[in-house]
Amino acid sequence: MIIKTAEYVTSVVSKKLFEGNAPEIAIAGRSNVGKSSFINMLTNRKKLARSSSEPGRTRMLNYFSVNGGEFYLVDLPGYGYAKVTDKERDSWKGLIEFYLQKSERLKFVFLVVDVRREPTELDLQLASYFDYYDIPYVLVATKADKLSKSACKEAVKLIAKGFNRSPESVLLVSSLSGAGRDAVLSAISERI
Repeated sequence: MIIKTAEYVTSVVSKKLFEGNAPEIAIAGRSNVGKSSFINMLTNRKKLARSSSEPGRTRMLNYFSVNGGEFYLVDLPGYGYAKVTDKERDSWKGLIEFYLQKSERLKFVFLVVDVRREPTELDLQLASYFDYYDIPYVLVATKADKLSKSACKEAVKLIAKGFNRSPESVLLVSSLSGAGRDAVLSAISERI
């Protein structure tokens, strides 16, 4: 898989699906885990997805067309800590659940976690949700540049154990250096 072009297409704020006709790959994870940076690294575009140090910046379903509509990346709102009202947080949850259950073009989800943190209860709940609804997902551990190689290896083991997966199934990436990008592109090629 080679990503030649990527562009922002639209944002969806209500329970209505984007009318595209290509496979979709969703990006899910806690607020501030590095989803936007992951999308930028993957597409080789520095500011395609807006990243912020403020948790909860992504508040809609953001669609990005890859290779002129070959497939779409769909950036989901983050879950967990964000300075928003409970009502707004609940609306994000409803929007995410609507998308995950109703999109017929969703091929799989990249579930993004921070390599420096053990899986949270919310991470594990989302994984259980995917399993319950038979939604395939691939674990991606971001921020590999923040730890030494040996510390990354141990952290990946802890993450894999938390999700009851093998360490080899966790894709370790660094948005800063681009490490792990080829493995992510291979995961996409295998699934679409």
